[in-house]
Amino acid sequence: MPRSRQLRLDLLHAFEAAARHLSFTRAGDELAISQSAVSRQIQQLEENLGVSLFERRHRALALTEAGRVMLRAVNDSLERLRDAASRVRPAAQRGRQVAITCTPGFASFWLIPRLARFTSDHPDVDVRISATLEVVDLDRSSFDLAVRFVPSAVGVGPILFEEEVQPLCSPMLLADPRRPLKTPGDLQRHTLLTVEVPQSELPTMDWEPWLNLMGLDDVRPANTVRYTQYSEAVAAAVAAQGVVIGRLPLLAQLVGEGKLVAPFNTPAASRRGYFVTLAPDGTRNPDARDFVRWIVEEAALAHRRQVPGSASPDPASPDPASPGPASPASALRRG
Repeated sequence: MPRSRQLRLDLLHAFEAAARHLSFTRAGDELAISQSAVSRQIQQLEENLGVSLFERRHRALALTEAGRVMLRAVNDSLERLRDAASRVRPAAQRGRQVAITCTPGFASFWLIPRLARFTSDHPDVDVRISATLEVVDLDRSSFDLAVRFVPSAVGVGPILFEEEVQPLCSPMLLADPRRPLKTPGDLQRHTLLTVEVPQSELPTMDWEPWLNLMGLDDVRPANTVRYTQYSEAVAAAVAAQGVVIGRLPLLAQLVGEGKLVAPFNTPAASRRGYFVTLAPDGTRNPDARDFVRWIVEEAALAHRRQVPGSASPDPASPDPASPGPASPASALRRG
């Protein structure tokens, strides 16, 4: 390939940051360059590839199909480079470390809010989290463990919890008298916030299991807004911009804080759950084994705090006697 057609790493770096933030300004802040410099670098990359990577909307960016393909490839390449660097770096330089791969939603809404409790008890352990939708091969990577979101029937390792889904929205939207939201059929008056699923032609793929269960296969919402990340859809729901399909217990904290509410008491089991899988190298890492014990206890503690009538133990001192996982939507049924 002629040098003029080769991809420059600095352009890919700028693209990854812009795609992650969906903002040239925030990407520039992260990279310590101006917004216009990021814009020029993205334009150079698009000219090099001969395609548009972003849709430039009014005060917003969205990835094109070509942009989504490039982002998956860039994320995969960066992850491989991080894995290689971890492998070749001497153990003395690495120090004590636990490397985890999990989905972005699990990292953002469940793991990170609780992580300080592990790090405070293990101050010498460096925790590395890779939040990605890619399924990493634990046999060939430098990760110690994975939290897999898979069908419950095929999950491997200790289960943290199974998932239930139902619509969630902000209290402000629920209180809007112009657009009632009292029955599932009322969704036709509202904007559904959805997450783009690669290679799916359905604009509401993440809603389909719940809609099918409710017999709403033919529902036509007033509008749909599609996001590349679940966290973006949830943020829009908190801002009263529409209704999101709530994945519980990932969003239990937002529900408990009153930032999101369930307009209908219609939870549906997704028959999927979050399982902890230790990598071969992780079984030889005592800190990774400690992390697995901690995360299983943390999930049991979170469940006990959500079950009506149960005691609310000190979250910093989880009881190691942990019952099995149960309904994650119980927090929505209290009153």
